Amino acid sequence: MTEAALQRPPPAAEPPEPDIVAALRGRLGPAGLLCHQPTQDGIPTCWVAADQVLPALRYLKDEAAPRYAMLFDLTAVDERLRRHRVGLPDSDFTLVYQLLSFDSNDWFRLKLALPAGTASAPSITGLWASANWYEREVFDLFGIEFVGHPNLRRIIMPPTWQGHPLRKDHPARATEMGLFSLPAERQAFEQEALRFVPEEWGMRRSGEDNDFLFLNLGPNHPSVHGVFRIALQLDGEEIVDAVPDIGYHHRGAEKMGERQSWHSYIPYTDRVDYLGGSLNNLPYVMAIEQMTGIEVPPRAQVIRVMISEFYRIASHLLFYGTFAQDVGQMSPVFYTFVDREKVFDIVESITGARMHSSFFRIGGVAADLPQGWDRRVREFVDWLPPRLDEYDGMVMQNGLLKRRTQGIGVYDTEQAIAWGVTGAGLRATGLAWDFRKARPYSGYENFEFEVPTGRNGDCYDRCAVRVDEMRQSVRIIRQCLAHMPEGPYKARHPLTTPPPKERTMHDIETLIQHFLSVSWGPVIPPGEGFACIEATKGLNGYYLTSDGGTMSYRTRIRTPSFPHLQLIPDMARGLMIADLIAILASIDFVMADVDR
Repeated sequence: MTEAALQRPPPAAEPPEPDIVAALRGRLGPAGLLCHQPTQDGIPTCWVAADQVLPALRYLKDEAAPRYAMLFDLTAVDERLRRHRVGLPDSDFTLVYQLLSFDSNDWFRLKLALPAGTASAPSITGLWASANWYEREVFDLFGIEFVGHPNLRRIIMPPTWQGHPLRKDHPARATEMGLFSLPAERQAFEQEALRFVPEEWGMRRSGEDNDFLFLNLGPNHPSVHGVFRIALQLDGEEIVDAVPDIGYHHRGAEKMGERQSWHSYIPYTDRVDYLGGSLNNLPYVMAIEQMTGIEVPPRAQVIRVMISEFYRIASHLLFYGTFAQDVGQMSPVFYTFVDREKVFDIVESITGARMHSSFFRIGGVAADLPQGWDRRVREFVDWLPPRLDEYDGMVMQNGLLKRRTQGIGVYDTEQAIAWGVTGAGLRATGLAWDFRKARPYSGYENFEFEVPTGRNGDCYDRCAVRVDEMRQSVRIIRQCLAHMPEGPYKARHPLTTPPPKERTMHDIETLIQHFLSVSWGPVIPPGEGFACIEATKGLNGYYLTSDGGTMSYRTRIRTPSFPHLQLIPDMARGLMIADLIAILASIDFVMADVDR
C-alpha cells in the first residue's frame, strides 16, 4: 500500500469545535491552548502549553460545564519514530490525560508535548489522588519526571532496572538483550535494593511510647490473590499505615502490543484480566473498528454481549466463593466453582476454549454459534437463579460474614471518584453508574437490565452489588437467547481478519488476501482510537495509536484494578489485619490486570 493510500483524505469541511474546547480556549487563550486535534474516537482532544497543564486540568475538574471529575487515565507516547503527525505540535514525548465526566457521561483528552532532553511536567497529585501511581508508572516506563510528586520512584520495574521499557529505543524481546546471568554478588545487590525502608515512605519506626512493627503481607500470601505485597506499619495488630507494592506480575503487555500484528495481539488481551476472558477482547477490537469504520453485524453484537455476560458471571462466581472463604467460610467456594464450571462448559462449546477463548475478532466473532447452543444456555439460565437464592442464605445472611464486612473498608462516592474507582466498587457507594447504561456499546441499549447499587460503600455492599449483577447478567443472557438475530457473524470488510474461510477458494486474489491477513494482519490507517467497556472489575479501556502499519504504534491498556489498589491505605488505616483481609477480598482485583 502506498504512502498516499495510508493517509486519510482531508475532511470536506472542518468539523465544528466542541463547546468544551471553545470554553477551554477562552479560558487559556490562543497561547495556552495550542490546537484541537480531531481523532477517530470523537473525544475532544486538546494540546496545551506546558505552563497551562495545571490551570487547564483544574478548570476541567472544578469549573467547567460539565465537570470532568475523574482522572480516568494518565499515560505517555514516545513520538520519536512516529511518521504521521501532520498538524500536531512538535513532540518527542507526549503526556496524555484522559478525564471522565459523570455529569454528561463524556470524555476529554488533554495532551502535553515534551522534548526528549528535559522531559518533565508538573505533578497533578494535588488535583487527583489517583495521579500518584499513574505518574510513577509514566516515570518508570518512559522516564518523564513529575515535579512536585511526593515520592517519585519506580512502581512496575525493579528499582535497579536500567532504561525505560516503553521508550522506542528499549528492546521488546529478551533475545535482543543478551544472555541473562545472576551471579551471587548481583543477587545480593538486587535483594538489598528491595529492602523496605520505612522512612522512604513517610513512615516512622516508633511513636511517643512504643515501637512500630513492620510486617510484609505477601508477595506470596494467599489472601493477596496473586503476587502482591503490602508493607504494613502496625501498632500491635492495629494498622497505622499500609504501602501496596506491585510489579511482580508485570509481563510487558503494552510493549508486546507494539510487536504483534493487530490481529495476533487479541489472545494477549485475554490474559490481562485473566478471569474476564473474551470480555477483555472487546474494548481492543472495538477501538480498531472505530479507527477503520467497520460496522459489526447485529448477530455478532448480540453474540459478543452473551459471551461477555457469561464471563462476567464466571468472574463474579469466583469472587463470591473466595470472598466468603477469606472471611472464614469454607463451603461456598466449592458450590460457586461448580456453577463456574457450567459456565465454562457453555463457553467451550461455543468458542472451543474455556478461560482464554480469544473469541472476538475485528469486525465480529471467530465463528457462528454451533447447533444446540440455545439448549445449553437455556438450561444454565434456569439453573443459576435458584443457586444464587441458596447462596443468599449461606453467605449474605451469615452473621459471621456480616460482622466481618459491614462497616469495614468504607469510602464514599467522592472518595471513589478521586481515586479512580469504577465498577461495583463505585456503585457500592450508591452511584448508579454503569458504562453499559451510561454509554451503551455493542447493542447494550437494546437490553433491559437494572444497575445494582449499595448504600454504605463497605466490603459487604461491594459483594452484594456483584451478586445482584449476576442476576442481571442472567437477565441479559435470556434476552440474547430470545432475540438472537440472523445474519453474518462477521463484517464483510477488507480489514477484518481473517476473512470468512468459505470465501478464500473463490479466486487467487481472495486467497492472497486471506494469507496476508493471517500472516501480516491488516494495515490500519494512521490515527488514534479509544474504546471502553464495563468489564468484570470496572472500566477497561484500550487507547490505540496507528502509524499506518500492521502493528500498533502505541497500545495503552487502562485497567480498573490498577487504581483500585491505591485506595487500600485509606481503607485500612485504624483497622486490624483481619479487616485488611476482608478489604482485599472485596476489591476483586487480578494482579495481571494491575501490572499488565
